[in-house]
Amino acid sequence: MSSSTFSAAHRRYVKSLYRRMLTDSLNWTIHRDLWRRRALVIRSEFEQNRNVHDPRQLAVVFDKAEAELARNQHPDPVIYQHSGGPVLVMLWDRSVLVVS
Repeated sequence: MSSSTFSAAHRRYVKSLYRRMLTDSLNWTIHRDLWRRRALVIRSEFEQNRNVHDPRQLAVVFDKAEAELARNQHPDPVIYQHSGGPVLVMLWDRSVLVVS
């Protein structure tokens, strides 16, 4: 029987951070085959820190990851339509705003 030492909130935070990093890297790379390489690098970085259990060390790891995410964040991310409103739809020309 494996019991987790982390709370559900911790797991949600790690998943959210992972998804945000993947989404941001996809904003920089249009072609999925090229993006996949970056996604594997991101996954390996998360796997390297999988066995870190010390709260102080975790805080340092999270701070570094959040800083990297903020530093590398795309200035004009792709926004997909989910509930109406203005949507950026053209990947090859990020300056076109289409209202649907």
